[in-house]
Amino acid sequence: MSYPNSDCYQLACLASNIFSFHWLMTHPNRINESFGWHFQYLTIIGLSLTTLTFSIGLLADISLSPALFRIKNSLSVASAPMELLITLLYWGLRAIDPALVLPPDLPQLPLAADMSFHLFPVLGLLADLLLFSPPYAIATIPAFGLSAGIALVYYAWVELCFANNGFYPYPIFDEAGLQGRVILFAGSAVVMGVATALLKSVYGAVNGWDVDGDASHPATRESRKAR
Repeated sequence: MSYPNSDCYQLACLASNIFSFHWLMTHPNRINESFGWHFQYLTIIGLSLTTLTFSIGLLADISLSPALFRIKNSLSVASAPMELLITLLYWGLRAIDPALVLPPDLPQLPLAADMSFHLFPVLGLLADLLLFSPPYAIATIPAFGLSAGIALVYYAWVELCFANNGFYPYPIFDEAGLQGRVILFAGSAVVMGVATALLKSVYGAVNGWDVDGDASHPATRESRKAR
């Protein structure tokens, strides 16, 4: 079932994401003409998945379709941990050296665009999870398996783009070398798996559910509408 005001909230999140894609279209650079377009970037892949998550959620709120709610909640299991990973990696690496994530020959993002790409998506998904969604049903081992699968597919995609373009989307991929890239992607998969477990724990602390989705406080459980 739909939570009060969740449709308005998801519209606001979609507006932020649309702004991000509009920025890509109205501020073209060499990436626009390269193989893979901006989908070479994990940021844009995550943004696309987040946009799909909120779009399905909005349709579910409007139609009250249980099937759409299930799809939206399943997408959130991947999109929220991925956006958390993206945010941690981007701001962490940028704090160390902006040149690790920002190619020097590309224009720098203004603050509003930077926030819309690298901060607002994860904040939107976290609030949606804690305020408008049921707890994650995925267990720990499958969560790490999902994270590993996403990392493997993205690694293969990045190498395919490199084979066609002759450059990596993020400078750190080139500087790290083959062994460093393998370590970076493997570590990212672990971080994303840990992020899933962390989000489940935070949900439990906020809403009174344990990490397996059982109610630790029956009154709290009854007060929240299950989708």
